[in-house]
Amino acid sequence: MAQQTRQVVSSEPNRVGGEPDDGIFELADETPEALLRWCDEMGWGDGLPVVAPTAERVQEMLGPDQSRAGECIGVLPPRMGRATWRVLAANAVMAGCPPGHLPVLAAAVRALSHEDMNLRGVNATTHPVAPLVIVHGQAVDDLNFNAEAGTFGPGCRANASLGRALRLVLLQVAGARPGAGDASTQGGPAKYAYCIAENARANPWESYAKHCGVVSDSAVTVTCGEAPHNFHDMERKADPGRILDKAASVMATLGSNNAPISTAEFFVVLGPEHATTIAGEGWSRRDVQSYLFERARLPVRLFRQAFENMALRPWEHALPEDAAKPMVSHPDQIRVLVAGGAGKHSSVIPSWGMTRSVCMAV
Repeated sequence: MAQQTRQVVSSEPNRVGGEPDDGIFELADETPEALLRWCDEMGWGDGLPVVAPTAERVQEMLGPDQSRAGECIGVLPPRMGRATWRVLAANAVMAGCPPGHLPVLAAAVRALSHEDMNLRGVNATTHPVAPLVIVHGQAVDDLNFNAEAGTFGPGCRANASLGRALRLVLLQVAGARPGAGDASTQGGPAKYAYCIAENARANPWESYAKHCGVVSDSAVTVTCGEAPHNFHDMERKADPGRILDKAASVMATLGSNNAPISTAEFFVVLGPEHATTIAGEGWSRRDVQSYLFERARLPVRLFRQAFENMALRPWEHALPEDAAKPMVSHPDQIRVLVAGGAGKHSSVIPSWGMTRSVCMAV
């Protein structure tokens, strides 16, 4: 008996100004092995098995409002691919996203399209930068994102598939494939899937999204940086300085792009135990930012010995050799949020440099 062909929806759109096509392919074999071979031949996917984006699955991902399928959410460099709802739905299906997650992916793509993100630079750099998606608010519970133990790691379909879906969009819409569209020298594991959620229950301060001025039931933040750098403090003393001095030591290094680019951001993701200790001593989020601004410093002479060119503020260029220069030019560039579970571990995420994080409502 001849095998029935199946229609799959293209996850790679036309470039802006390109000739239109229907974006439908006929496949005679939808087995995982055959689909993986086909994606490899087409130059699609991330090298891992994918779910076939059949017309039925894409329609289910789009939901009841099928009329928006062709609406463009963003144009992504360097390929200048048009990220329509239909294309995002196809990539969400391929990544294994459950139905209902498409609005979160769309918000992340809108953030990625923002001029502050500098996506062309993010994809063109040799740095191992990857966009991190942080989910906030009601969507965390409604869509089963993991904000607690292992939030950066495996084991949660929502985190893994949403992060992977955004990477597939970068590969297939933006054209950020290694070499031609993504110049990263060594790449990095965060380029597979990089998605966490803010732990609202354990957050002693206002939500990060509200702190950014985004008033919405659900929101996403996208920041482009390195994989997380762990720091820990196992002491039982209620001393915020002991914890944050270790964070400052991770920040104060010549090896990250924050060193020559002082206008860049750091994300400091505090575990709940560290956040509770710090807030329990009456420290606000602003206090944490100010303390790290003062403590994460190196002598000016080290910067000048290490770099011929630095993107600094005028006042930083004017500092004497023996002065201690901060790693950022303003405390607001140190972004603080709470995520993770039990344990006295937290992390610092250095920036690529010439990019700014964006927080948007879902």
